[in-house]
Amino acid sequence: MSKELFGTDGIRGVPGTPPLDDRTLYSVGRALGKYLLEREKNPRVLIGMDTRESGPHIAQQIVAGLADDGIKFESAGVITTPGIACLVRLEKFSAGIVLSASHNPYHDNGVKLFAGSGMKFPDEVEEQLEAEILCYPERGAARTPDCPALPELDEDYLEYLRSRAIAGANLAGVNLVLDCANGAAFALAPALFRSLGAEVITLNDHPDGRNINANCGSLHPESLQRMVLKTSASLGVAFDGDADRAMFVSASGRVVDGDGVLLAAARYLKSSGLLRGGKIVGTSMANLGLERALAAEGLPLARVPVGDRYVLEEMLRSGCNLGGEQSGHIIFLDDATTGDGLLTALKMACIVALRGPLDELVRGLKVFPQTIINIPVRSKPPLESLPGLSRVLAEATAALAESGRIVLRYSGTEPKARVMVEAEREEDVTHWAEALSNEIRSALGT
Repeated sequence: MSKELFGTDGIRGVPGTPPLDDRTLYSVGRALGKYLLEREKNPRVLIGMDTRESGPHIAQQIVAGLADDGIKFESAGVITTPGIACLVRLEKFSAGIVLSASHNPYHDNGVKLFAGSGMKFPDEVEEQLEAEILCYPERGAARTPDCPALPELDEDYLEYLRSRAIAGANLAGVNLVLDCANGAAFALAPALFRSLGAEVITLNDHPDGRNINANCGSLHPESLQRMVLKTSASLGVAFDGDADRAMFVSASGRVVDGDGVLLAAARYLKSSGLLRGGKIVGTSMANLGLERALAAEGLPLARVPVGDRYVLEEMLRSGCNLGGEQSGHIIFLDDATTGDGLLTALKMACIVALRGPLDELVRGLKVFPQTIINIPVRSKPPLESLPGLSRVLAEATAALAESGRIVLRYSGTEPKARVMVEAEREEDVTHWAEALSNEIRSALGT
């Protein structure tokens, strides 16, 4: 069954309008409360948010729904998405709620739900919750309960992260530049690495409610590149707004995305005898260059649909302990149940301290030319139902053969279709990406 509210990463929208209007948000609290009460006697829920100005109001509406069901709740205040996932598991909460729209601009927001395991609820639970949310009536004029943040939860999360540093890695000689995206990592990331002895320079660590992700962070590494080169830093790290992803800049100024992280981490874990499952889990968006570099290490790449939940499902199914996405969501399953930008940054800093510069760690990774075009669409019928698109796709697939890949999909969080083309030759990428995009625009464009 297709879901109306939940996308690949929770509920997203513009605050004040469906599905982030007050009635729906209150109903989220009521539906989650009902679900938890059916499974345990005294459930507790932990809530946290990134730095968007709309977060506190959204929190008030959801906790009002929880309170009306008699659910106990606590707040971690501003914290990363994986911080909530971690604390829910460690502190034995029944569920966790994060208010964030990840890498989106400040005027968007979202609601992400985690089970007591620290993992996102599976699709069938989201479908059940959605059915409840959609049937709740308008909320009455009930009092909105207070939900003050508990600052000690930050330290609990940081202490856990420190415990996951690689044994023997000394960060005292590592100079880091951290781009905090004016988001949830703005205080946590510098505190983590300074407590481990690293020299830290911070960028974009003064959130004002509206500057989250604004020309900074994981989608805009240009200023990070400049600062790494200017300061001769060992490593640069760029987080997104809720810090569940991290992108890197090497000492030479090279941007290293999630594909590079997977290769470097796979090489380290394999050489240390710590890699489990005999393969690495990636998504349909992983570059062909990663697949070939891993093959040279004797490691196959298992591809799954885009979304860290699908990466995790395959890791659990096949016993793998390393997987992730090109966008920087990396799952170290021995340490966490979700992509965690701070954990990824910690692991990479430790590997650099132990094994040398990031440029050497990703040596041999030839990144195939790739482009991704986002096309706003007015509806989302099955792409294979579009005759013109099917014709051009068949032509492109035959022309590229083994020297390229094409991925066509809808965004799980926005009204957009995405066209990804990669090939050995840049001109093939440009030609087929435009041809496919034009067919989608013609059929579905706004």
